[in-house]
Amino acid sequence: MKRLIAALAFVVAASLGLPAAAVEPDEVLADAALEQRARDLSHEIRCVVCQNESIDSSNAELAKEMRILVRERLVAGDSDQQVLDYLVARYGDFVLLRPPVKPGTYVLWFGPAVITVLGILGVFFFLRRQRRPASAVQPLSAEEEARLARLLDSADASDAGAPAHAQPGQSQKDTAERS
Repeated sequence: MKRLIAALAFVVAASLGLPAAAVEPDEVLADAALEQRARDLSHEIRCVVCQNESIDSSNAELAKEMRILVRERLVAGDSDQQVLDYLVARYGDFVLLRPPVKPGTYVLWFGPAVITVLGILGVFFFLRRQRRPASAVQPLSAEEEARLARLLDSADASDAGAPAHAQPGQSQKDTAERS
């Protein structure tokens, strides 16, 4: 029983370490060297219907057709670069898992770095602004002091006529009615 469990554990552990491959037996080429080239190319080509998955590991029907197309072109004598050029001409740079750096792909290559730098700068300036001390209080100008004195004098004069038990915000009429 222990041997069976050990063997089962070994099989499970070994299968977890293997890369997922969707290449079906009817796709495999008889020439081992060509098959290895096809597998290497299949790891570089994106399945156009899957989310960031190579055609080598995709089970999609289109990925299978692309794997067969790669093998057919290799058997016909195309070089690896010719196969890639053919697929790029047909599907665009998107078909490559590592697209080339050129003006059409600058956003793809540099966009995440630019967004990250802008985010870091935004946080830096936000925190810097938060740490600034409050601006110093400016003294009142002579004109502002005079106006404040007039307002205080007029407030004192209106409070002088009110009874002592008047509450702030109450008119003199309300206070007289209570008396």
